[in-house]
Amino acid sequence: MRRISQIRHLLSLDATKTLVSAFILSRLDYCNSLLAGLPDAKLDRLQRIMNNAAPRLVLRKRKRDHVTPLLMTLHWLPIKARITYKIATLCYRSLHDDSAPSYLSSLLKPHVPTRNLRSADAGHLVVPRIKLNAFGKRAFIYTAPSIWNSLPMSVRFSTSLLSFKSSLKTHLFRQYFDA
Repeated sequence: MRRISQIRHLLSLDATKTLVSAFILSRLDYCNSLLAGLPDAKLDRLQRIMNNAAPRLVLRKRKRDHVTPLLMTLHWLPIKARITYKIATLCYRSLHDDSAPSYLSSLLKPHVPTRNLRSADAGHLVVPRIKLNAFGKRAFIYTAPSIWNSLPMSVRFSTSLLSFKSSLKTHLFRQYFDA
């Protein structure tokens, strides 16, 4: 990040955004689905990296400027939303595409009610009972169905992966920035 800031005056906005996405955000996003369920205090460290440097570097803002409008301008999601985005995308791919690993697809089971309910066609997944609250709730088998069931039906029933990603990002953007 320091090297990008040294040459920032030579770069355009798009070039800087591309460099920051490639070198900084990609490291924050790498395996971030493993961070699901961590306490907010632990995730705040990663969020501070993203807040303190990346948007201010790209948009040439001071340290005292509020970061939320900067993130909104760049269309970047906070760390918690990025984790949700990654898990929901893996879940969609596991349910609809053959490109997802088979071991993930086998973990997700559709919810079939025992009697006629209006929610039978809602596209929910079975959320298993977990014995260990600390670590069990961080597992993909619990987290993915929980996130999937919390999504609106319009997002869950997207016709393609591209439309799913777009509607999911819009949903998460509204959830984290409009609240």
